[in-house]
Amino acid sequence: MFPQRLDSPLAYDIAKAMMDGFNRHYRLFRSESARAKHRFETADWHGQQRAQRERIEFYDLRVKEATARLEKEFKAGEQPMDVWQQVKLHYIGLLVDHHQPELAETFFNSVTTKILHRTHFHNDFIFVRPVVSTEYIENDEPAALPTYRAYYPTRESLGETVVRLIENFQLQRPFDDLQRDASYVLEAINGRLGAIRLRANFQIQVLSSLFYRNKGAYLVGKIINGFIEVPFTLPILHSKTGKLFIDACLFGEDDLLGLFSFARAYFMVDMEVPSAYVQFLRSMMPRKPRNEIYNALGLAKQGKTLFYRDFLHHLKHSTDKFRIAPGIKGMVMLVFDLPSFPYVFKLIKDYYPPQKDTTREQIKGKYLLVKQHDRVGRMADTLEYSEVAFSRDRFEQELIDEIRKFAPSQLEVSDRDGDGSEEVIIKHLYIERRMIPLNIYLQETLDAGRAAPQGSPAAAQAREQIERAVIEYGNAIKDLVAANIFPGDMLWKNFGVTRNAKVVFYDYDEIEYITDCNFRKVPQARNEEEEMSSEVWYKVGPHDVFPETFGPFLLGNPAVRDVFLQHHGDLLDAAFWQAHKERIQAGHVHDVFPYEREKRFVSRRPRAVA
Repeated sequence: MFPQRLDSPLAYDIAKAMMDGFNRHYRLFRSESARAKHRFETADWHGQQRAQRERIEFYDLRVKEATARLEKEFKAGEQPMDVWQQVKLHYIGLLVDHHQPELAETFFNSVTTKILHRTHFHNDFIFVRPVVSTEYIENDEPAALPTYRAYYPTRESLGETVVRLIENFQLQRPFDDLQRDASYVLEAINGRLGAIRLRANFQIQVLSSLFYRNKGAYLVGKIINGFIEVPFTLPILHSKTGKLFIDACLFGEDDLLGLFSFARAYFMVDMEVPSAYVQFLRSMMPRKPRNEIYNALGLAKQGKTLFYRDFLHHLKHSTDKFRIAPGIKGMVMLVFDLPSFPYVFKLIKDYYPPQKDTTREQIKGKYLLVKQHDRVGRMADTLEYSEVAFSRDRFEQELIDEIRKFAPSQLEVSDRDGDGSEEVIIKHLYIERRMIPLNIYLQETLDAGRAAPQGSPAAAQAREQIERAVIEYGNAIKDLVAANIFPGDMLWKNFGVTRNAKVVFYDYDEIEYITDCNFRKVPQARNEEEEMSSEVWYKVGPHDVFPETFGPFLLGNPAVRDVFLQHHGDLLDAAFWQAHKERIQAGHVHDVFPYEREKRFVSRRPRAVA
């Protein structure tokens, strides 16, 4: 139990210095997020990408700065534990009336564990549970915007309201034809509402800041009528003539889940009270965990904190054991899971087969690249942890043996508390959303099709699922290409299927930038001996890629091959890859939409605006 006396000026000074460090972090974070509006208005796409990448590093830089200050000014690491107990109590006092208390708690944890060198999360000197509520936090800054604006239109004024809610964001670039776009939105809203009666509480609530990512700005809100709430999003883009237009009107939780997917880059949003934004978004996406919403807003450290709290809660209320994850084992990563928990745990092996010419640091670099890159809905985000403690009795012995065999440097089993209850400590791991491996999905679907009577609905359904999955697989690769990513190992097992049937890539140890690759055709054989050789007879450089050789590894099944060649045969042609490489090198930033093409208004606009 903490002492109730707060009589240490040193403890207060340490707490105040730590809070100053957090306030500096969030001020810089928010300032960079706010500048996304100007970058969008000026079509500074490379600057937007650079800012998204650099902002991810802000948190660790500020933690290092705060740690260095505390050590230099207060010799914080040498202070006795009773001082640190008071530091936490003083810090709690500083959280009263703070607008980002949950983020400040996480910052305290990060700095404290660096100074005290605590290796596990169960600690009296950090915030294992939140101590300050984020409910009903008010933004009391002078002239501050509310979290959301509410509009109360009638049927007759609904079109005017659509124009007004766009104009209220004061974008400093003209629209191509806002009245025209508003009419498309009005038609979509009326189609969604139908002929139902508008109730007394009919309103449109819109978050006060636009959400910026890549080349788009997204208005996010919800329509309320009686007991019905309909989430909606309006993507705003640049036309080829340099003017703005509303590209679509997305409705419902599923569309928003796609927009806020764990496989997409983080948004830039100017928020004074982030918990209020999270609460609003959670009301629109109740199936999405809060940790993933914080991640989507760029607050990844808070996402990690909430994820770990959810994970501890799940462990407390479950009894199943960690096991080796189903599927083909990887050569570089050892993967395990807890069947009742929708995530997988990945750790880097200590050694790899000869064909994998890599190192632990190189692999970690690939995962960092993905974290900082535009994931275009096709690469899973990962949570990275160090020194994570688990109860030994929750591990199957087979899994312990597997880790001891392939990653002994990452495993420690000990009785840390001296009470006979062993702990498993994993030195470093990645955690990401569990998906169905695409190879397993295809095999199960093929098996179901074979088992069904020929010509039956079940057989037709299996064919449709195969076709959809193969098309999605090719689309995933093409989206990665557009984002300047060559996946390297394109085998089906390295892709997963989400619950919304999206195909996502998750094996990053061989990824490269498209612009670093040299795409070549296989040279013509000079004689019969070369033509019949089972060995590669031509010279291959370290970055050479021969797309026409992908086929034998990917297209062994005729049902898969036919669909692939029909829709994505260009992926086997070096010219396809080289053309994209040259466009990227020329500075072109591709459009990758987080929604289906058929939802766009593009068919209704003049061609110049498409």
